[in-house]
Amino acid sequence: MGKVGLFIPCYVDQFFPRVGLATLRVLRGLGLEVEYPRDQTCCGQPMYNTGCSREARPLAERFVRLFAGYEAVVAPSASCVSMVKLHYPELLGGTDEVRRLAGRTFDLSEYLVDVVKVTRVEGEYAKKVGLHRSCHGIRELRESSSSERMDAPFDKTRQLVSQLRGIELVELDRPDECCGFGGTFAVTEEAVSCMMGRDRIADHVRAGAEVIAGYDMSCLMHLDGLARRDGTKLPIVHVAEMLEKARLSR
Repeated sequence: MGKVGLFIPCYVDQFFPRVGLATLRVLRGLGLEVEYPRDQTCCGQPMYNTGCSREARPLAERFVRLFAGYEAVVAPSASCVSMVKLHYPELLGGTDEVRRLAGRTFDLSEYLVDVVKVTRVEGEYAKKVGLHRSCHGIRELRESSSSERMDAPFDKTRQLVSQLRGIELVELDRPDECCGFGGTFAVTEEAVSCMMGRDRIADHVRAGAEVIAGYDMSCLMHLDGLARRDGTKLPIVHVAEMLEKARLSR
């Protein structure tokens, strides 16, 4: 298996570097050769999502130059991965180089399940955990089945963490509902965004979760901020942090 390029999104780099380090350790713990291109910057998603395609294009072109030579590109973020995988071909004209890179870019969970073929996760995480499935992961990357489609149930992240000893994954009433973050939506529609986030936290509390875990730190950042402001003592972690404590086997 070739060299992996580690893509760390802006908000992970600036606010949650521990998640980037956990992702690196999980990948290296599997014996993979991982590099972090130091010149990487924003993938352009914030600009692209607000209609500023011209401003997003130079960032996307830079990303392609930096990461095109890697066998795979892995990030702890479904939303940024979906930008590269699904929207770069449209933004950059769909060249062969862009399409190849899009096909080799993965969120951590899908990379471990679909590419590395992790079949056994050893380690202990003796807590009741509620999984937050972000919209990009469900509806763009198809990391899990969604309620609006008549698919057979599947969930790549659950497949990984459910094997940890002592873990209890609680059942939510609305397991694939949006948390309300939505990037700039949280700014332009603050009241709606906060109401949606509080609904998600309340669902986890009702289910008896002791921890909320997920694979997209933008969503988790939103939920964590609301929980702390409201005095809800509910730790919120990225799945990379959970897996870092375990030993993964192929």
